[in-house]
Amino acid sequence: MSNDEMMKAIRRERLGGPEVLRIASVAVPSVGPSQVLVRVEATSLNPTDWVHRRVAGFLGDGPKVLRWDVAGVVVRVGLGVTVHRVGDRVVGMLPYPFGHGAAAEYVRAPARALVSTPAVLASADAAAVPLVGLTAWQALVDTAGVQPTNRVLVHAAAGGVGHMAVQIAKAHGAYVIGTASASNHALVRDLGADEVIDYRTTRLVEAVENIDIALDTVGGDTAARSLQVTRSGGAIVSLSLNSTTPLGEIAQRRGVRHELMLVESDREGLTQLMRLVEAGRLRPVVDRQVALFGIDAVREAHVYGDAGHVAGKIILRAESAA
Repeated sequence: MSNDEMMKAIRRERLGGPEVLRIASVAVPSVGPSQVLVRVEATSLNPTDWVHRRVAGFLGDGPKVLRWDVAGVVVRVGLGVTVHRVGDRVVGMLPYPFGHGAAAEYVRAPARALVSTPAVLASADAAAVPLVGLTAWQALVDTAGVQPTNRVLVHAAAGGVGHMAVQIAKAHGAYVIGTASASNHALVRDLGADEVIDYRTTRLVEAVENIDIALDTVGGDTAARSLQVTRSGGAIVSLSLNSTTPLGEIAQRRGVRHELMLVESDREGLTQLMRLVEAGRLRPVVDRQVALFGIDAVREAHVYGDAGHVAGKIILRAESAA
């Protein structure tokens, strides 16, 4: 593969609706020290992808190839790389937010942002794990310090982060309560939740009490409502940084920590997630798969994601993927 070779990518040409997504010809990334080049077999859509399609956010308003999740095969290794070899199947999350670019035939990644893909996972399933899995892991394990017998409340428990969080909390011995629409209750229970609440028909304060950890994946007033049911000494972790107001002194007076968290690339956390997968304690839920370069289907997937009712993940799969 020459340094001036071109490849296909799905690029956001400007800010706007799904129509701003186009198939573009861009240069195959060069590989520097401590980096690898991966042939993309699958990537996935996360809320950050459709947000960054329509607003400047972290990335500005120019043309951008988005996507942070990647599963594929290493085709080139840079100077000093010892953890991967050409031909290895790998999965990971490009450094968030500035490491985007997996919606392409090839993507460059820091070698240690990737781990080996477990044999039990096809690439399409593997690509569903990294960003949402790491978000849930870092929120529950690293930030809140989940312990056995904790009572954990997971908002939007059927969503991308939520469905991972339910399983991670259960793997740590917690009692898990999830919120979801009625149509997703069976899925959330199947993932291990001990209780499921219909957020459309039930007031949280009337159904839940003595929560140790609340995971707010929604934003808006979700943290404030969670505070009403979180015990002194507990923690609320919010993920929607742009729409969540820090609870500040109100939480402090009640003895509750409120943390606003942004996911980070994390090889150790990803390794732990893959161990849970291999042990049969964590499984990605795939709502739908579309062709990576099927532009009409990709745009439709953005519309579907924007509506906010995805159960699990939307996968973009390369035609060449096994």
